[in-house]
Amino acid sequence: MSAQPISNEVALRIALAAKVLPNTSVKDLIEALQTNLDYEITEETLGNLTVTQLKRSFGNIYEVDSEWEGEDADNSDIANFKEAVRILWGEKGQCEQELPIKPYQEGDMPNSIRIAVASNTGEQLDGHFGSCHRYLIYQLSVDEIRLIAVRSAIEADLSEDKNQFRVNLIKDCPILYVSSIGGPAAAKVIQAYIYPMKIEKGGAIREILADLQNAIATSPPPWLAKILGVGTGKRVKNYTAVS
Repeated sequence: MSAQPISNEVALRIALAAKVLPNTSVKDLIEALQTNLDYEITEETLGNLTVTQLKRSFGNIYEVDSEWEGEDADNSDIANFKEAVRILWGEKGQCEQELPIKPYQEGDMPNSIRIAVASNTGEQLDGHFGSCHRYLIYQLSVDEIRLIAVRSAIEADLSEDKNQFRVNLIKDCPILYVSSIGGPAAAKVIQAYIYPMKIEKGGAIREILADLQNAIATSPPPWLAKILGVGTGKRVKNYTAVS
């Protein structure tokens, strides 16, 4: 049976829950949830998941007593499982508040460009290209910064080529902001005519994009002028942004 697409909210819950479970990857957790939820991983099905179900679904990854009851047992792993389940239910404060996404249609913002941002938290640039939970997609002009989409990257862990999966998610964005990116991944990004901008310290993305706005309005550097002046498929062909 094939799995149904995972929503952005569910994807974020899974990524956060995997972090609190010892020796558990996002892929491990997805497979465990598929076992329990019959491949229907939704906010509704996660809301019915129990600690006992989740723990038992990992099989020999954890030693599980058939008589174990999640709420009463004294086990060093139980606290982690309880926290993971609360995150999966959406009850933990770590789960993302709703982001201010605004609809966008081509032509809404003349002379604008599309930008992808590797992010794990709110409207923050705080993600590594190869491990971030999602990409925030902005449309930017000299007058406006508009968040138009949030694209989950969680299914990249199930792909044979994780970097290519991520590139395909953002291939309509000529600029990518990341806090970090590896060499092989950077090569794939550049081959897709996406210009990577690495800002290791990260920060509030709207503040960072405001600097880009200012550059567009005043004197854009050559790489940015090239993006602004050519069509899709003829974007950036050189690579200097990532050291």
